[in-house]
Amino acid sequence: MRSTAIVLGCLFVSSILNVGRAADAAGKPNVLFLICDDLNCDLGCYGHPQVKSPNVDRLAARGLRFENAYCQYPLCGPSRASFMTGLYPDQTLIHRNAIYLREHVPNAQTVAQLFRANGYVATRVGKIFHYNVPNHIGTSGHDDPYSWDFTFNPRGRDRDDEPKIFTLVPGTFGGTLSWLAAEGDDSEQTDAIGAAEAVRLLRLYKSEERPFFLAVGLYRPHTPYVSPKKYFELYPTSEITVPTVPAGYLDTLPAPARRTLTRKKDQVNLDDKLARQAIQAYHAAITFADAQLGRVLDALEQNGLADNTVVVMTSDHGYHMGQHGYYQKTTLFENATHVPLIIAAPGLKSAGQSTKSIAEMVDLLPTLAALCALPPSAQASGVSLVPVLDDPAATARDSALTQLEEGYSLRTPRYRFTQWGPDGSDGMELYDHESDPQELENLANRPEQTRTVQALKTVLAERIEAANRVPEGLEQIRFDNPRRER
Repeated sequence: MRSTAIVLGCLFVSSILNVGRAADAAGKPNVLFLICDDLNCDLGCYGHPQVKSPNVDRLAARGLRFENAYCQYPLCGPSRASFMTGLYPDQTLIHRNAIYLREHVPNAQTVAQLFRANGYVATRVGKIFHYNVPNHIGTSGHDDPYSWDFTFNPRGRDRDDEPKIFTLVPGTFGGTLSWLAAEGDDSEQTDAIGAAEAVRLLRLYKSEERPFFLAVGLYRPHTPYVSPKKYFELYPTSEITVPTVPAGYLDTLPAPARRTLTRKKDQVNLDDKLARQAIQAYHAAITFADAQLGRVLDALEQNGLADNTVVVMTSDHGYHMGQHGYYQKTTLFENATHVPLIIAAPGLKSAGQSTKSIAEMVDLLPTLAALCALPPSAQASGVSLVPVLDDPAATARDSALTQLEEGYSLRTPRYRFTQWGPDGSDGMELYDHESDPQELENLANRPEQTRTVQALKTVLAERIEAANRVPEGLEQIRFDNPRRER
């Protein structure tokens, strides 16, 4: 097996550091945080007719599934910095990849730090903060070392097999459609090695009876879509349907929205055969990732930890697979902003149910703090989802805010309203999900929608203002003005 694993940190040292704090966490639930990279809602429990995700589905059967959860930025780095701190991207000042959290907000408290401060041992396996994929696999990437007592960076044969990977642009993988039906079995792949480490850690934590915050980040289904051949065989290309868009569709969009769909020239209007292969590979990678999550969930149960552990399963953002004629992320459409979110907790009243309540990724930090009876972070901007966990008919918030470059998008139970530039100076979009769930008919310039647009503009302006408000005590460093602002 061609794989190596790089271990950073020291369990022994972290044990010493936590001796005095462990008593504080005694009797409180553990946390298992599971996140896939670039995973949309193409899952069985979200109603996809083809994708096989039995392990995510069984977690949903004992947890609450959020039908309307949204990221705050449809790009890995900004999104991960946001949900790990409970801060909006305009508060972290992180709007692109390859930024370390502390470069902009040196004293931000991450969710892992919150748990460490309250007696938990916090461990990262795989990708939680941003990594360049695949180049950073096996390294710490742009991780935040202050968040963890212990970290593990898996590396599998998928790194060594890169010369075999098909890619639309020779020599590039991470931001380009690329895939490989790999030789060998699951155990040789990076995510399987990470899952094996998570299984080992759960066994260790059980034996030592230490309270834990264990974050397990998988690299799939991020490009390149690499998984063993058996997963590709589950999705014959003849059974795959490629989404289509109406003629002249792009002309109905503001120029900035149009650019988000056409910036990757080699991925526009894919040949039907190539499109089917890309979708097949993405779905294969989802099922492979699901299998690794299943191993971790099995270990949680086998070690008798399931009844005292809060489990969260989610993704950093959504993903297009041919919708709007586009592939991958970085748009302000539903496909790129909508994320899967399942929360299972001890004594959950809503187990096996779903909720239509809108949720944002920034809500995860205050929700986990509340579930584990920890003092809330004074910095976090999200809201607790515990009322919805108690009653799926409850509403946590009335809208979700997502931003990208100079655009901001507001998702309400019925509408998506997007404006580009200050006050919509570069264009606006309005989609009615009751009649147009695919968001293909832009109603923003229709005279009969004037009142709706104005009402949503008012709400969006309020949301943007709040998302730019600097929490008390948070220190920000702006690169265009190096002085520190409090």
